[in-house]
Amino acid sequence: MIDPDLAGRTALVTGSAKGVGRELLLALADCGASVAVHYNTSADAADDVAELAREHDVDVTTAQADVTDPEAVDDLFATVEGELGSVDVLVNNVGAFAPTHWEVIDFETWNRVLETNLNGTYLCSKRALDGMRAAEWGRIVNVGYASADRLLVSPQNFPYFVAKAGVLMFTRMLAADTQEEGITVNAISPYVVENSDVFPDSLPRGRAAKFEDMVQAMCFFLEADSDYLSGQNVAVDGGWRPERV
Repeated sequence: MIDPDLAGRTALVTGSAKGVGRELLLALADCGASVAVHYNTSADAADDVAELAREHDVDVTTAQADVTDPEAVDDLFATVEGELGSVDVLVNNVGAFAPTHWEVIDFETWNRVLETNLNGTYLCSKRALDGMRAAEWGRIVNVGYASADRLLVSPQNFPYFVAKAGVLMFTRMLAADTQEEGITVNAISPYVVENSDVFPDSLPRGRAAKFEDMVQAMCFFLEADSDYLSGQNVAVDGGWRPERV
């Protein structure tokens, strides 16, 4: 397993009380980073993750915020900065998933999927750049979706595909816009992960991605020798391709 040295760094993983975000945050703590467990409504789960993170002998805090609200995002970062210092590593993991046909999904859910995946990534990245630019060092890792860069679409969960395509476009744009500032911006894009809500009949390599697969991809971009890699996307999908010949 790739094991970057993040001692002295502060990491924030959005949506890290449960699921993939939880495992990414614990991996960052294992690499020596001080970590902020972010949650919106899962306070008890966030406290549990914080306790696990402290076992790695690092500083830990929890912080609540709706990442679609600009003022809440400002408050989130102010809390983390006050407790742990400026955010050096940001993992944008939050993103609602609604596997419903586009004609059936209600407008509120449609907006929530778009806002949590795309607007949340934008708002948190924009806020994190203040400290990263001052330090002339920063790492942003966005969570996309496999084949979103190919404009994959489906009548089921359509706003999710749109939002994730936007996340990958935003990743490339922000990488270009920060290339002279010591900051890298990359993405990791799973297909089906072990905790996914929906499992297709056939999976690449006979299994879903494990949490460890996601951690490996994230840590690849955080390695000291990966500082020339920016604007890239690693598909954590076992070689899955949705095309049909």
